[in-house]
Amino acid sequence: PGRDGAGTRDKTVCSRTQMALLCSTTRAARQVGARRPAVLVNALGCTRVHVPLGLRACSSQSVSARPVQVKVEPPPASAATDEDKPEESEEERSMRPREIVSYLDRYIVGQADAKRAVAVALRNRWRRQRVKSPLREEIMPKNILMIGPTGVGKTEVARRLAKLANAPFIKVEATKFTEVGFVGKDVDQIVRDLVEAGLTMAKAKAMDKIKDSVKAKVEERILDCLVGATNIQHNREAFRKLLRMGHLDDRLIEVEVPERKPNAQGDPSGGNQFPMNEIILRFDKMMHGRQKMEKREMQLKDAVPILTELESEKLLSEDDIKRQALWSVEQEGIVFIDEIDKICSRGEYRGSADASSEGVQRDLLPLLEGSTVTTKHGNVNTDHILFIASGAFHFCKPSDLLAELQGRLPIRVELKPLTEKDMYTILTEPENNLVKQQEALMFTEGVQLEITDGAKWHMAKLASQINRDVENIGARRLHTIIERLMEDLSFSATDRAGEKVLIDAALVQEKVGELAKKSDLSRFVL
Repeated sequence: PGRDGAGTRDKTVCSRTQMALLCSTTRAARQVGARRPAVLVNALGCTRVHVPLGLRACSSQSVSARPVQVKVEPPPASAATDEDKPEESEEERSMRPREIVSYLDRYIVGQADAKRAVAVALRNRWRRQRVKSPLREEIMPKNILMIGPTGVGKTEVARRLAKLANAPFIKVEATKFTEVGFVGKDVDQIVRDLVEAGLTMAKAKAMDKIKDSVKAKVEERILDCLVGATNIQHNREAFRKLLRMGHLDDRLIEVEVPERKPNAQGDPSGGNQFPMNEIILRFDKMMHGRQKMEKREMQLKDAVPILTELESEKLLSEDDIKRQALWSVEQEGIVFIDEIDKICSRGEYRGSADASSEGVQRDLLPLLEGSTVTTKHGNVNTDHILFIASGAFHFCKPSDLLAELQGRLPIRVELKPLTEKDMYTILTEPENNLVKQQEALMFTEGVQLEITDGAKWHMAKLASQINRDVENIGARRLHTIIERLMEDLSFSATDRAGEKVLIDAALVQEKVGELAKKSDLSRFVL
């Protein structure tokens, strides 16, 4: 073996036969005057230990004449575990199911089952990425169907989930799509829109990595416009200081920007994968090579975003961003399909000619099961995209969906109607509750608004009563009550600056009580 820099040599000896062979090698080396190689004993089958050259590993007579003296240093017990289980980052810790539920609790009242189902589904995305490759491709996401009356938080779960999930996310309305063969968008547009969302996210991540270098380049270009590229360093640094302090934001400068193209009027392609304006832009780029530039005069603060975009394009690779976006869409994409009950026909009306009914359900089947969709950025496989569907199912039942579609939504979560206590909680606990919003709006006019706790309880009671007697629209009933309550004050607030307005339960009954009287007859009034 070769000699290392510390004057030792490496040799792993695992048997008596190999040790005898090493001794014979040592004798041969001593005959030619070479130094004795070090002996390394692999005590546990995995540990290599250096032995100094001055230590005698064996004698020239026999292997057993003198014992081998070695120092065995076993590996630390935590080394393997640390390597197998990397430390979680702050972002990964925030994606634990308990943290996801606590985040949703800040904005959505009740509905613990729906929150838990969504949290587990999100965490399973994280878990799947850490499974080894042969098995990872076989783990399919379990799609979710949320069932519940309107106004109980189904759509709000999607809105908050979009902000929380660090993955391509899109929310669509099932009623926007039509069956293939009819005028309108087909369901493949869902995946195309998801790819666009993934591209936007991938580009934002890439720009975040290079923002410091881009900021420095933009600063130099602006200084070139202000003082010229050949100005003395002292003047340049003085202008740099003023620029960073914001004193030059309103100064006019002349910059080179891409030439403006006339906007395409409408989309003649009707929602197909290659819009007409995209084809024109590609042909123009192929013919002219690089984009034409023109000089334009604008304020410095308006030029910074444009120059930032131009400098970023020079540093970013469009192919890398596209590749990363397609991977994230296929492996981590989430689609929320709202109002899925509106494309459901009741049992006695099956087979209707509605272009937005059962045909759309049939078109959704391959998407949810797993298929390949062609987009202008490449083919996208939907095997591992998570689909979350929701619907009120007032006039039909989930069993009225196609049996195949029901099978592709295996996890069902039923959201419960809101009680009077839930209504009160909505008015008080969420960070951006309706009461805080009204107080902030009145504060802009100089009016100090205070709504007592009794008034909040009375509003919650009226909302529950009207939902029960008229039509159950959930928490949206609170919007109706608060707007009726604030109608006069909102109109006259400009004339009441400096006043303090107190709203109690008696005032709530006076303003809103009429809504609850004879409410059972209001539905019959033409």
